[in-house]
Amino acid sequence: MNEETQAVWEAIAVYAPEVPETERVPPGYKQTEIGVIPRTWEVKRLGEEATLRTGPFGSTLHKSDYITDGVPVINPMHIVDGQLVPTQTMTVRNNSAKRLSEFQLRADDIVIGRRGEMGRCAVVREEQAGWLCGTGSLIIRCTKSVVPNYLQRILSSPAVISAIEEGSVGSTMINLNQGVLGKLAIQFPPFSEQRAIASALSDVDALISSLDRLIAKKRAVKTAAMQQLLTGKRHLSGFSGEWEVKRLGEIARITMGRTPSRRVQAYWGRGHPWLSIADLTTKHLTTTKEEITEAAVADMRVIPKGTLVMSFKLTIGKLGFTHRDMYSNEAICAFNELKANAEFLYYILGRTDFSLYGKQAVKGYTLNKESLGNVEVPHPSLEEQTAIATVLSDMDAEISALEVRREKTRQVKQGMMQELLTGRTRLV
Repeated sequence: MNEETQAVWEAIAVYAPEVPETERVPPGYKQTEIGVIPRTWEVKRLGEEATLRTGPFGSTLHKSDYITDGVPVINPMHIVDGQLVPTQTMTVRNNSAKRLSEFQLRADDIVIGRRGEMGRCAVVREEQAGWLCGTGSLIIRCTKSVVPNYLQRILSSPAVISAIEEGSVGSTMINLNQGVLGKLAIQFPPFSEQRAIASALSDVDALISSLDRLIAKKRAVKTAAMQQLLTGKRHLSGFSGEWEVKRLGEIARITMGRTPSRRVQAYWGRGHPWLSIADLTTKHLTTTKEEITEAAVADMRVIPKGTLVMSFKLTIGKLGFTHRDMYSNEAICAFNELKANAEFLYYILGRTDFSLYGKQAVKGYTLNKESLGNVEVPHPSLEEQTAIATVLSDMDAEISALEVRREKTRQVKQGMMQELLTGRTRLV
């Protein structure tokens, strides 16, 4: 990232407040139909600065034309996070691509989806030239006074997406056409400023992509480590020997949640945290959406803070640790009085195939207290369990820290777009 981009990054690391419409236009700016922008910027219709072409219709491109590993066809589903991501099975032969040459993409074209979710668009890279625009997409071909990467940012911004949705047709699914797209009012800075804005935002995208790759790499390393450490194929330094196998009922007292008595008229209200399967989304549970009343939990058993819990009905095998004392429904069990390291058991149960122990039910299989107690798990010494759990927990913590950093970077990017695309922060 260059110094200029870094300066912008630091200047707008938090969202700038919206400027009230009633506030006087500051010096060097002007009021336009799309809001206050710098005086040196112009507002033009997209059709003035680009040619538009809709992808092939009807009999031009048949489903039967598709083959595997041919020339990619780009439909809205293939536009992901500002990138073109084709699928192997939605491609055509070279002769079909030549027949449809008027729909072939060129480098620096912008492909935008015209169906469903609006704002999906991407700039065509050199190596993607020759791919085909699909039926559900449109080609935007810019004039020489427009930087395609800048225009792509504008077209995917909330303000333009809102304008597209207002002008597009379709009651069940929005359908964008050339007329609506061509009439869009777009703010155009001078060419050099367009290029600077696009470059700054590309730098942030590159950082996000590098974090994505690093997170994926760390996850792969963790998966490999789990395969080795949780099976006893590899021992940490200082440990050796065969592991025992024990049943869950031998190493834990399993308690089952329950639904409040039907005699209680008011289940929900201020009182006690209530845990549902939907809350089992992270290792260390941090939230519950509802609370249950004192009357409702009168004959229920509390799950103490820090207890390992697991879903065993409907969605089976979701795990987590309670962050405070709470109660749960009958689809969640708790592991108490453990004769094992709780973190180690968390990782082991996350790899367990519970279908081997469940009874056949209408929707797959179901477990109960008896079948859970019979689940067999590897059981090394408590010291080795603790050592393994520490290694894997450290890996989890590192991945979580990277995910937090990535999310903050995405928020910074949104702030940068708001500042740069409106001209509030200038780069040139």
